[in-house]
Parts: sequence; structure tokens; C-alpha cells
Amino acid sequence: MSHILIIGAGGVSQAATVKCAMNSQVFTKITLASRTKSKCDKIAKFIKDKVGVDIDTAAIDADDTAAVVELIKNIKADLLLNVALPYQDLTLMDACSQTKIPYIDTANYEHPDTAKFEYKLQWAKDGDFKSANTMALLGSGFDPGVTNVYCAYAKQYLFDEIEYIDILDCNAGDHGYAFATNFNPEINLREVSAKGRYYKDGKWIETEPMEIGFSWDYPKIGPKDSYLLYHEELESLVKNIPTLKQIRFFMTFGQSYLTHMKCLENVGMLRIDEVEHNGVKIVPIQFLKTLLPDPASLGARTKGKTNIGCVITGIKDNKPRKVYIYNVCDHQECYQETGVGAVSYTTGVPAMIGSMMVAKGIWSGNGVFNMEEFDAKPFMDELNKQGLPWEIIEMAPNETRLIKEI
Repeated sequence: MSHILIIGAGGVSQAATVKCAMNSQVFTKITLASRTKSKCDKIAKFIKDKVGVDIDTAAIDADDTAAVVELIKNIKADLLLNVALPYQDLTLMDACSQTKIPYIDTANYEHPDTAKFEYKLQWAKDGDFKSANTMALLGSGFDPGVTNVYCAYAKQYLFDEIEYIDILDCNAGDHGYAFATNFNPEINLREVSAKGRYYKDGKWIETEPMEIGFSWDYPKIGPKDSYLLYHEELESLVKNIPTLKQIRFFMTFGQSYLTHMKCLENVGMLRIDEVEHNGVKIVPIQFLKTLLPDPASLGARTKGKTNIGCVITGIKDNKPRKVYIYNVCDHQECYQETGVGAVSYTTGVPAMIGSMMVAKGIWSGNGVFNMEEFDAKPFMDELNKQGLPWEIIEMAPNETRLIKEI
């Protein structure tokens, strides 16, 4: 029996909260909190109408650790799921270690004044959680999150040694807009416009944005252009799978998206520093965010599928082995179930499952952990039960679904 406090009220939050309500035997009480309480109330009404479960709502400033501590104590929350902005990871972690309750999030910390994102500052809080005799579970989304669990499952059950991993994220959904982002525009555009990075032979190699790419034949979707980015799960997987020789992350982008992004970058709209406009200081990328469609509004109009998975190569019984583990989600099926599209669904559902693993004591410990540090099978089993079924393709060691280099 657990009372979960969920902070954040966007599309990912809606998916996670709906799924928590659908698993009320685990989450016996739910409080949804955000800076804007009306957003929480809207999600609460959707859940009452759709699932028949009442949840509590509250207003909270996630940047204010003291206020979050007070809220946790007042409502007697048992664990906290952070689906707010990654800027707020550290303040919410501090609130959890101070109140001695578990913390779960979906993305690593990003400093609002830089384009840098890494686990360093979150890992540094390991001692705080050990002292509090509780845990923090980092990156319980899809990527990071499920992709980490796929790799852990492969390490624990499919391979004796893993040498190569390519993480492949394809969104083939069509929302009908000339340009829009499928999650928070500020976070999305910062990640995509940053330099790429991947790990090879003990070193991190930096690339220019979109410098490396290929067309990959995604199961149930077909060929899509995919480009190398840096993504945070690479950092933790290199740490926790020491036999790795190479790990990379690729994401699909259409030509229209790339053209718009390049134009915005060329005119300075992706700048993250302040500029003065008519006597008012603004941050261009934050102003752009107000002009673009709200990602939470895209679910009703987005059609098509997502495919996210890992191609993993290594050794089993002294022989080379290669597998492709992936999930395919349909945007409209996700929308009909939770009121949000597949991008929010594929992040929100694993956030609920990670919270479930902690709430039920299946994953436990004192300190700060990444997803791949636990037994993967219970999580993999829940993926099949909760709407994110996975498939495995056994590939020949030299087999590839690569169509062409870009």
C-alpha cells in the first residue's frame, strides 16, 4: 500500500498518473501536484471519468525544496515521482532525502543556463540517500529507462559479455504541423542542437550535431533517417556494463524538422542566454516555446507509430550473438487509453512501473541507482502487462537493418 506524490502536470504526467490509477492495488492513494493546480485538476477529472478513481491535487513550486518537504509531510507521501522538468531534479531529490522517502524520475538533471546534461550532480547525492536509508531511481522513462532495462536484461539473461549497443529511437507519428516538438520544446531543441557524443574503445568521441546518420529499417514502420545524438543512458550504461567496446544513440528526424531547426538556430532562436527585446529581457528558446504547439495537445491529432529499441551484440557460450529488443507503440491507441500520444505514453508508463518496483520492494536499496542496476525481469514482465510489450529479433552476427549511410 503506497501513497505516491507525482509532481508535474504535462503529457508524461498524465500517462503516468492514469496508469497509477489503473494499478490502485499498488498505489492506494495518489496526489498530483504542479505549479499550476488547474492542470492537475484537469488530469484528475480525466482519471475520474476514465478510470473511476479519485486523486488529490495540490499546488507546488518544484524549485522550492522546503515547500516540497512540507507537502510530503502534510500528505504523508510514501514515494515521489518527478515528471516535472529536469531542471528540478536536484531540489526534489533533496526533498526526498530530507523526508526519507524514495525518489523516482525520468531524465537526468539539466542546468537551465547551460546545454549540459549529465548524472554527475545526481550521483553525488548517493550519500544523502544512504544516510536517509532510502533510494533514488534515476531515468525511469523509455530512453533513458526501458532502454537501460533492455540492456540489463540482455546482460543478465541473454549474453555472457556485451560488446556493442546501438539504441534506436524512431517516432513515425504525423501530427500535421509544419513544425512541433513531441515533448517540452525547450528540452527537445537543446538536446537535438547539442553536439553528439558516443563511447568507443574506452573514450568518448564528440561529433557535430547530426554529423553521423543512417537509414534504418524499423520493424512495423520501415526505413527512417536516424541521427547520432548524445543521450544520458549512455553515461550510466558505460559505467555499469564494463565490457562495452562501443555504445551509440540514434533518433529519427524528418527533413522538415531538420530544416526548421537549422533556420531557428541560424537566427538565434535556440539561444539559452538572455537578450534584450524592446527593453525586456527574454531567453529566445523560452520565447520560442510559447509560440510552438503544446506537446500535450498533439495526442489527439497524431497518427502513426513509435519504435524504440536496442541492437545488442556480444558473446554467448563463446559464440557471437546479436539481438534486437524493441517496442512498437501506436499513437492513437495510447491516446484512447490515456489521453496522450505515444511519446508521452512511452515515458509515463515506465515511470509508473519504476515507481511500482520501488513501492512493492522488488527493487530496493539505499543510495542513488540507475535502472540497469536491478534485476530486469520483473520490469520486463510489467512492460508486457502495462501496454508496452517488447519483442526480440535474433539476428545473425553480421546482419543489419541498415539501408544506407546518410
